Amino acid sequence: MASPGSGFWPFGAEEGSAASESPGTARAWCQVAQKFTGGIGNKLCALLYGDAEKPVETGARAAPGATETRPACTCDKKPCGCQKAEVNYAFLHSTDLLPACDGEITTMSFLQDVVDILLQYVVKSFDRSTKVIDFHYPNELLQEYNWELADQPQTLEEILLNCRTTLKYAIKTGHPRYFNQLSTGLDMVGLAADWLTSTANTNMFTYEIAPVFVLLEYVTLRKMREMVGWPGGCGDGIFSPGGAISNMYAMLIARFKMFPEVKEKGMAAIPRLVAFTSEHSHFSVKKGAAALGIGTDSVILIRCDERGKMIPSDLERRILEAKQKGFVPFLVSATAGTTVYGAFDPLIAIADICKKYKIWMHVDGAWGGGLLMSRKHKWKLNGVERANSVTWNPHKMMGVPLQCSALLVREEGLMQSCNQMHASYLFQQDKHYDLSYDTGDKALQCGRHVDVFKLWLMWRAKGTTGFEAQIDKCLELAEYLYNKIKNREGYEMVFDGKPQHTNVCFWYIPPSLRGMEDNEEKMSRLMKVAPVIKARMMEYGTTMVSYQPLGDKVNFFRMVISNPAATHQDIDFLIDEIERLGQDL
Repeated sequence: MASPGSGFWPFGAEEGSAASESPGTARAWCQVAQKFTGGIGNKLCALLYGDAEKPVETGARAAPGATETRPACTCDKKPCGCQKAEVNYAFLHSTDLLPACDGEITTMSFLQDVVDILLQYVVKSFDRSTKVIDFHYPNELLQEYNWELADQPQTLEEILLNCRTTLKYAIKTGHPRYFNQLSTGLDMVGLAADWLTSTANTNMFTYEIAPVFVLLEYVTLRKMREMVGWPGGCGDGIFSPGGAISNMYAMLIARFKMFPEVKEKGMAAIPRLVAFTSEHSHFSVKKGAAALGIGTDSVILIRCDERGKMIPSDLERRILEAKQKGFVPFLVSATAGTTVYGAFDPLIAIADICKKYKIWMHVDGAWGGGLLMSRKHKWKLNGVERANSVTWNPHKMMGVPLQCSALLVREEGLMQSCNQMHASYLFQQDKHYDLSYDTGDKALQCGRHVDVFKLWLMWRAKGTTGFEAQIDKCLELAEYLYNKIKNREGYEMVFDGKPQHTNVCFWYIPPSLRGMEDNEEKMSRLMKVAPVIKARMMEYGTTMVSYQPLGDKVNFFRMVISNPAATHQDIDFLIDEIERLGQDL
């Protein structure tokens, strides 16, 4: 598809933005920014006000007389606080950076230039006049750049170019018009925390090498358990690499709770187990069953109502059927916020059934768990306090940078008993501190990334009320979208009624299909509409929203809102853009 012409381009500087200010105001802003930020201020001015204010790119060879090269610093301060010296990266390599002898100045200059690149990207991510995506097909990107790994090192100049190129083609997931996934947005405090975490570069398995991070995980998980409703935040938990792994942890622990001998003797020593989850649940439940040797055939899918909620009577019927066949029900995985419809299973009724048949109740709240922060919306998870385990992904509704997923377990010590292997080279029993803070042995991983700090720092920066306001805003925007399109010509809702979460599911019906009867031909043509509009969105770079089929329903748009930067105007833009791109289909 050809690039869109200027007359087609729906962007421009917004009234009141920095780009719309007078040149005098712009220069004054730049002077202040440069005074306090040095090189960063220069970069931001260049980005906001055009190339006239833009200095020569660091690392590029300037024209003669274009810049005044500053002498290298000779101060004794560690780290040096002097103005950054000009460094020609064309002849330098990673071996010239710390820990190289006299590598401090080069290192600081190089890292400052990396930060400049990152800050430019951050500012652009929130600029509605920029593209969400600069889309290229895989073969185009492979041919346009040399991505291969070589025996000989590249220069630092080439390394900086690699950084710029990578971000040039990255999706701006923080852009106010990016609605494609459940994880969107770019939080500044969370970003800073991620930078700090990478700088610390440690592992979460023992207190001795991650003292503050281990304590913050203890504090944060306890607070999350309090919000679930477990008295005093009792229980256990861990941060894991995503909701799929958290759900698998729950399955693993539930199996161990019922048959602890499985840890040593394996599946051959226990009866045939079966788990239950709704037909709209996340695919990770079946993946976990496959990984643990339980088998996908042992995951029984329970029917849902028209809104995507599990039907408790069908759950009980299928439990009784399984027991009659000699199978052992060991887990029910309810969903709080399904991926497509955003549905919340009736947790109280499910808890009653689990209690009646002595089955572990897990709640996959990866998407909907964040609503526990909202006094207005947390009722949708009523009954979650009766669960044995809960998955909660702060990297979704709460906007914490990826990845940040927690598994919360009501029974303390069970996770440790299930997973510990007593590795004596890590978990020595004669250490001089409280060994309960050596959390690594309760995890499946040995190496475990520090995922807690960004959540903890954002929570400190926002408070619970800040998260609440952010979540309430996203749900209000979803309701705004629903109200705009529910009776609008050319739109048809996938299910009736106001959405429970920020998921708004709908078909766009192009003019050519609006007079047709609902027959096989219409469905065949309608199935192609959302994929074509999505492809055009990506090639123009204006916005991104997901689509999918579900059951007997052909492809429809699934709009989700988790980015606090989005506004009513961005929702209006999305509607207009769908109509612009789909009117000729």
